[in-house]
Amino acid sequence: MTTVDGSVYVPYEKRSGNESIVYFTRDLSAAGLAKAYESVNGNICGKTGVKLHTGEQHGPNIIPHAWVESLMKNEPELKDACIVETNTYYEGDRYTTAQHRETLKVNGWTFCPVDIMDEEGTALLPIKGGKWMKEMSVGSHMTTYDSLVVLTHFKGHVQGGFGGSNKNIGIGCADGRIGKRWIHTHEGEDQWSVSKEELMERISESSKATVDFFGRHITFVNVMRNMSVSCDCEGTAAAPVVTPNVGILASTDILAVDQACVDLVYAMKEEDHHDLVERMESRHGLRQLSYMKELGMGNDRYLLVDLDNDHQLISREEAVAHVVPFVQE
Repeated sequence: MTTVDGSVYVPYEKRSGNESIVYFTRDLSAAGLAKAYESVNGNICGKTGVKLHTGEQHGPNIIPHAWVESLMKNEPELKDACIVETNTYYEGDRYTTAQHRETLKVNGWTFCPVDIMDEEGTALLPIKGGKWMKEMSVGSHMTTYDSLVVLTHFKGHVQGGFGGSNKNIGIGCADGRIGKRWIHTHEGEDQWSVSKEELMERISESSKATVDFFGRHITFVNVMRNMSVSCDCEGTAAAPVVTPNVGILASTDILAVDQACVDLVYAMKEEDHHDLVERMESRHGLRQLSYMKELGMGNDRYLLVDLDNDHQLISREEAVAHVVPFVQE
């Protein structure tokens, strides 16, 4: 099978298949986050985890903790929920559980329990149809949850090209020592030896293990704000933000919500999206999208529903028509 080139963007009109619903609001606030979440929360029940990238210490671009606190305190099914995370594969502020808990305090994630899911070991989840891996090692605590809310800061990524919902759970639910090594490193080779198309495929296979585990009880919210080309794992070393803020997107389809975010970036003016597009294409990050489709994880065609205007359908161009340059808050 010929691997799709992850450096090439596929325009919407060249895609085929079914369409999913993606909800969109321009309201970048706690209220906007609640509006987006409430459009896709119908199957969230029981013991619930909220999967965030909580960031390295003092990271400037993470989702504001006050927004997440408001969401979790005001949505009935999230009042007893936990933020869920795993330790990192790289040696940084979240490499060990002790370091991780200190970083959580520094970054303000203190308003609810935070479950570091690999604190007490790992569990194996099957990957149906994977070509690189047949199972993924995740934090053992993940299997105790009934539902998962994937709350993602959409941005660039130094290796993945971009970090959306797929990266948030593909890397973020894999445990820090085994699962993340399976994704990033060939057996017997130097750390981080996997790159480009193969890396995107491994991330997506890992993500599929989590998506399949939760079935209908998983939902996805992407926040397109402070979109540096750097991931939040780079903390204060992240590249300056030059891409305009857009809004918040939500769907029960992981591929549709990530594809919609990518499409919104491409719909911007050249001067607004140049850096982020270059990051996606140079890392072959678009292979995340095409491989998710091959794995049957969702649709790359969708209807964009405007939550700010009576649920009217809008185009990608209309959604970014009023973006403004980033201003540091």
